[in-house]
Amino acid sequence: MTRNTIVSAACAAALVAMSASAHAQISDNVVKIGVLTDMSGTYSDLTGAGAVLATRMAIDDFIAKEKPSFKIEMVSSDHQNKGDIAANKAREWIERDKVDTVTELVTTSVALAVMKIAKEKNRIALISGAASTPITNEQCNDITVHWTYDTYALANGTARAVTKQGGDSWFFLTADYAFGHSLEKDSANVVTANGGKVVGSVRHPFPASDFSSFLLKAQSSGAKVIGLANAGADTTNAIKQAAEFGITPKQSLAGLLMFITDVHSLGLKTTQSMYLTDSFYWDLNDETRAWSKRFYDKQKKMPTGLQAGQYSSIYHYLKAVKAVNSDDTQKVMTQMKKTPVNDFFAKNGKIRDDGRMVHDMYLAQVKKPADSKYPWDYYTIKATIPGDEAFQSLKDSRCPLIKK
Repeated sequence: MTRNTIVSAACAAALVAMSASAHAQISDNVVKIGVLTDMSGTYSDLTGAGAVLATRMAIDDFIAKEKPSFKIEMVSSDHQNKGDIAANKAREWIERDKVDTVTELVTTSVALAVMKIAKEKNRIALISGAASTPITNEQCNDITVHWTYDTYALANGTARAVTKQGGDSWFFLTADYAFGHSLEKDSANVVTANGGKVVGSVRHPFPASDFSSFLLKAQSSGAKVIGLANAGADTTNAIKQAAEFGITPKQSLAGLLMFITDVHSLGLKTTQSMYLTDSFYWDLNDETRAWSKRFYDKQKKMPTGLQAGQYSSIYHYLKAVKAVNSDDTQKVMTQMKKTPVNDFFAKNGKIRDDGRMVHDMYLAQVKKPADSKYPWDYYTIKATIPGDEAFQSLKDSRCPLIKK
């Protein structure tokens, strides 16, 4: 064998080894994403099949644009808004199916349960649907990201705007679990900080269908504003029943977590002039309209902020995997945190050390029927709330990872 042949053989062997090493950094050469969402219950309209579609769109767009060398697979399941079902499914996915990241996780009890499993198993959790602030405070960890919104940002937008508009006495109708409690607490703090007062509250089971006894308590309180610290079908049912009982328009309703699908379901006649805070609106600009039209063509509904946020989180995760050529949890999370989020959902978004993805939020007012000019033309954007103002500051953080 000549010297040149030996060198060529050595180079070829080295290239094969390097190639194998490059592939080996992504386990099984497959990145597997789990979407754990509410497919059939109270929050299915906000997340559900639309969140699964948004994930699939993010994967397909990433493959088309970035041409990764690794395969990407998705699994999805209905957690039924139950923390134990979600935790068991997440454990099964990670241990048996080699899932790299568990995502979406609407319902706070679900998110908190899955965060714990993911941390124990050293997997990234990407939360779009759950809203409670403990996710990035008392319960924070270094490999969970809270992407889309939280109760602090919601209260900071809606409760502040309504109080400043003269709605200075409040009664809360609250979903009786961690999310509702968090939304009521954050909203009450904003009301009192802006000169208003809270005259009472009542908690309803989650989920609920009959709100009559709770609404009558709110009515008898004499409060100018009934704050709905709930979401999804609970919110829409409460709004419908308040109208049936003649509570509105004598008292105002503040939907502290409302989505475009809620407005669509209830109609502009019922929801006109209501304020809401959202992370996304399909009709903000050309970029949001283009993505939302693609989503609409498949789903036949415009996307909620949770579905748009789900896409954004998945795409950002996949970009980080490609950048570090690895699905190693720590390497990927480090890359995600150091890379700004710039897409149709967020501009110059950033993931903080407490896991909060900070981005602008929007205060919107629902249009009157006469002002809506085309399908899904439902909001007037009253204010863009810069991310650093919308979300709790790190100096107020209760996350153990934040050194003060």
